[in-house]
Amino acid sequence: MPFGINETMGQYSELFMLLAAGTYTVAFIAFAWDLAKSSRALQAIDLKAAQAVEPAKIPAAVGAGNRAESSVGGPAGRAERPSSSAASGTPVGGGIVTAGADMKYSAARRAPARVAVALTVLGALIHGAGVVTRALGAGRVPWGNMYEFLTTGAFVAIAVFLLVLIRRDLRFLGTFVVGLAIIMLVAASVAYWTPVGHLVPALQSYWLIIHVSIAVLSSALFTLTFAMSALQLVQSHRQKTVAAGGEDKLGFMRLVPSALSLENLSYRINAIAFIGWTFTLMFGAIWAEKAWGRFWGWDTKEVWTFVIWVVYAGYLHARATRGWTGTRAAWLSIVGYLCVVFNFTIVNQFFNGLHSYSGL
Repeated sequence: MPFGINETMGQYSELFMLLAAGTYTVAFIAFAWDLAKSSRALQAIDLKAAQAVEPAKIPAAVGAGNRAESSVGGPAGRAERPSSSAASGTPVGGGIVTAGADMKYSAARRAPARVAVALTVLGALIHGAGVVTRALGAGRVPWGNMYEFLTTGAFVAIAVFLLVLIRRDLRFLGTFVVGLAIIMLVAASVAYWTPVGHLVPALQSYWLIIHVSIAVLSSALFTLTFAMSALQLVQSHRQKTVAAGGEDKLGFMRLVPSALSLENLSYRINAIAFIGWTFTLMFGAIWAEKAWGRFWGWDTKEVWTFVIWVVYAGYLHARATRGWTGTRAAWLSIVGYLCVVFNFTIVNQFFNGLHSYSGL
């Protein structure tokens, strides 16, 4: 493809990325609006339920189960909550009610959430067009430098989020996942922008498609579990505070499943992402042998890829066999993702080695 056309495609790609970032920003606001609006609705329901049960005196003979129901406004109060149906509402100790553990969609209509998802889909389509035009302009797969890895990685993270939304109601993650995608696009445009160009000889291999595509997908899954683990810590703190008789200052977290439900789903997704990262490590070693004549050379990038593998392997092992559940498991998952971020940013920029392909 002539250089002029390449440059034009690159400009179109940058325009699409800008439009996608703008669309994601509006979607982020809609997701935040949904949390705020639903939180106010829940507070209003709680107030009405409290006013309804206040005049009634509970007889001493009433069982403990009935007293537990009265503390949250009775079954009818739970059924009215927009966060979940009566079947999926999950009461937690201290009268806390969270979204259902199965994370299925309820019959309640939440207009802001639907608008937010629609905007995210639109943003993903525009974002996908930006990735495709970058690929056409470069004449190759669009992940040859940090700018392309960030923009493609953000697109895959959004795509994975939308695909999971088909089966599970994870709209409570919208502000976090879309927010991270916006940060990645802004960082790509401001700090890591690289014009369309050819790859260095070592990257001109079909292993680039295999190795990096799996790394991008695994990183996208790790992004989801990072958001879940962060929410798990907040939800766990909230549950302990309210169970101890403290004030519930995070009412919007009732739209989020319990800390245990978040932990279980995060563990399953991390297990899948860990398998992908294992293949990333294996295929990277095979590619290194093809390019440099050795499978392993203790290059900085290789070391940190292995460190990430060890952290997530430790997380899976500790949770499955050593009983590391709750906040300890969440922190291990977060540490693993921070290692992914460190590997991509600090290692790529400030450590010289055979993997210095940042394009900067």
